[in-house]
Amino acid sequence: MRMALCLEYDGSRYYGWQRQREVISVQQCLEQALSKIADAPIAVTCAGRTDAGVHATAQIVHFDVPIPRHGPAWTLGANSNLPAGIAVRWAQEVDSEFSARFSATSRRYRYIIANTRFRPGIHSAGVSHYHQPLDEKVMQQATPALIGEHDFSAFRASHCQSHTPFRKISNLTVERRGDYIVIDITANAFLHHMVRNIVGSLIVIGQHLQPPTWLGELLRDGDRTKAAATAKPDGLYLVAVTYPEHYNIPSVPPGPLWLGD
Repeated sequence: MRMALCLEYDGSRYYGWQRQREVISVQQCLEQALSKIADAPIAVTCAGRTDAGVHATAQIVHFDVPIPRHGPAWTLGANSNLPAGIAVRWAQEVDSEFSARFSATSRRYRYIIANTRFRPGIHSAGVSHYHQPLDEKVMQQATPALIGEHDFSAFRASHCQSHTPFRKISNLTVERRGDYIVIDITANAFLHHMVRNIVGSLIVIGQHLQPPTWLGELLRDGDRTKAAATAKPDGLYLVAVTYPEHYNIPSVPPGPLWLGD
């Protein structure tokens, strides 16, 4: 049988999603916990691999199991075997053709900036801190240039392994919630460091170092060296993955939970 589950994790505790030698990863911890429940080796496939320091409130994974287990085994049982900073939010049986990665139609990320003079004490590992004043209104003015399907080479990491730089962004918003600036972005898929590179350039615009039209100019030029530095990983969250309705994949509040919807 094939199972899907939703995972949340604090990326500051781990060296990214992907299993690696000599460092601890989210995938390694999850597979170890699930293997104990299944009493057999379990390998998982995720919707989107996150880098070191990046968090998730709704990472979706699937895995195949040789022997069925009751639902609570994959939630309560798995959570009892997972280390601090990783937790299963739900688990359910899915069709055998379901793929957490390839069946997904969109992914949604949030980037959270604590825009305060002094660094925060609470949630300090879950936000990026920028002490310079940021103008979220001019940042929002820049975002329409990226909506739609484009060549995002200007916002692509040099070591990105994707075969094509084209991606389709369906939503990109910037809003202030008190001391926090929340950047919300949804696309069919993302290039390596694409969100953090877009955020880095939005921050420059928010500091009034470049006009809002600069974002569109970067997109058209397609030159990564002309864009801003990559934003820090601390404030980035994978908050939703969307699938065709017939898979009946549950949705959860995007969070992070202390921030709300």
